[in-house]
Amino acid sequence: MADSTSDRTSIGHLILWPAVITLAITILRLTGELRHWGSPWFSASPGGGGAIVGISWLPILLGPYFAINLAKAGEGPSGYGKAFGTTFGGLIVMILGGVLLGMTESHPGMLTLLGFVLMLVAAFIPPIGWRSLGRTLLAYAFAARIPVLVVMYLAMSGNWGTHYDAVSPRFQNAALWKKFFDEAFLPQMSLWIGYTVVVGSLFGEIAAVLFGRKPTKQAST
Repeated sequence: MADSTSDRTSIGHLILWPAVITLAITILRLTGELRHWGSPWFSASPGGGGAIVGISWLPILLGPYFAINLAKAGEGPSGYGKAFGTTFGGLIVMILGGVLLGMTESHPGMLTLLGFVLMLVAAFIPPIGWRSLGRTLLAYAFAARIPVLVVMYLAMSGNWGTHYDAVSPRFQNAALWKKFFDEAFLPQMSLWIGYTVVVGSLFGEIAAVLFGRKPTKQAST
């Protein structure tokens, strides 16, 4: 079978409803914060304060959803050893990026940018082991995070008082473009992309081993 997904399991088909649900949760979270609905469901503190309503936990569920559907359609990896190996490789790169971001949080510079780059690079490693799953998760990651970027820009422009426009103290008086680039664009388009693909791949591969079709020589990689 070819590396690319078939019409039945096309990327657009697989991610459509997950992306719609993710957008609905984003809108619900924004509404809850604007209306000051209480914790632990909602929080307007920087980073979201660990609020239950959010989209960061969705890859844990959607990774298995994508993986099982792909595996049952014959779009599994050629071998799960390679799939798990590349996913763990992506995890290591993602952790290295996180370490750099943590080390430079109080004094951002080139190492901070490198940290973000590593986070993004991590997203492209799991597809080496299971191409169809990795590409699906990558597409879903951007479909999930681009709307968040739009919300963050609007929130920062209007000072809505939500976690979407809560920024670090050093950016309180910064220009809008500076706040948006550093606090929204960089993390949403790198850190969260890498997280979605790596975490989704890991849980997806575990689920596929347990519930999906066993790999065949014709399966995609």
